[in-house]
Amino acid sequence: MARPGFLVVTAIGCVLGMASAQAAGAFTSAALACVTVVLALMLHAAANMLNDHADAINGADAANTQGLYPFTGGSRMVQTGQVDAQDMHRVAWVLLTLVAVAGVWLAARTGWALLGLGLAGMALGWVYSMPPLALMARGLGEVAVGLAWGLVVVGADYVQRGQFSWQAAAVAAGFAALVANILIGNGFPDAPSDAAVGKRTMVVRLGTQRAAMVYLGLALWAHGALAAWVALHVLAPTALWGLASLPLSLVAVALLWRHHAQPQRLRLALVLGIAAASVHGLALAAGLCATQ
Repeated sequence: MARPGFLVVTAIGCVLGMASAQAAGAFTSAALACVTVVLALMLHAAANMLNDHADAINGADAANTQGLYPFTGGSRMVQTGQVDAQDMHRVAWVLLTLVAVAGVWLAARTGWALLGLGLAGMALGWVYSMPPLALMARGLGEVAVGLAWGLVVVGADYVQRGQFSWQAAAVAAGFAALVANILIGNGFPDAPSDAAVGKRTMVVRLGTQRAAMVYLGLALWAHGALAAWVALHVLAPTALWGLASLPLSLVAVALLWRHHAQPQRLRLALVLGIAAASVHGLALAAGLCATQ
């Protein structure tokens, strides 16, 4: 139900935030770092379950016969009868409650502004899938996802520093854009079933070709912004290691453009999108730690 394979991106976001703090000599507690990772993973798992619940209710996953499992179409556990949609909703609520309680404990030890970050993350996880907003169905899901994963990086940095940092925001921006691209890519094979049930994702609203151009724009912005932060001395030169993900993003967008009308040929593009965000986060984290 948690779709554990996708939780890796959240763990990488936490590592990136911690590396940002480490680069500033502000990494203070490995124990709090572990708590941060666990809570972030629990929140992501809850968001995935809410998404499966919502797509079971609106019929999107049941109508999805062209999805590329496990990348699109949800966990399929409701559709195969392994889990009831309402039970999945209840488990998500249990996870959210645990995250909220533990988040108060963590904020008491690091800084109360962390509660604002945590509540914002929980709110984004809720409104992404659940009515009445259901941002995923209004072409705004990708924006919500980008913001949420940016908060993961900034929050992990805050836990260590005890205050907000412009460097952490700069580090988070490109990573967040590449995570948003994962969702855009996943929307390509899901577009026919999403449109059939009135789920107006970005790909459904823009069409596959224009969505591919948005994907390209975000990829170029993510890597260009990183180079700009280094040029402006916001980040150290070794942060440029994060540019290692650029070829992956470019090949992914080329495949999306070439096979936009052939969803079953897009599996490699989806893999490359996930790889680009992961490589960017890990290489950038390594570059930041290399400054010490």
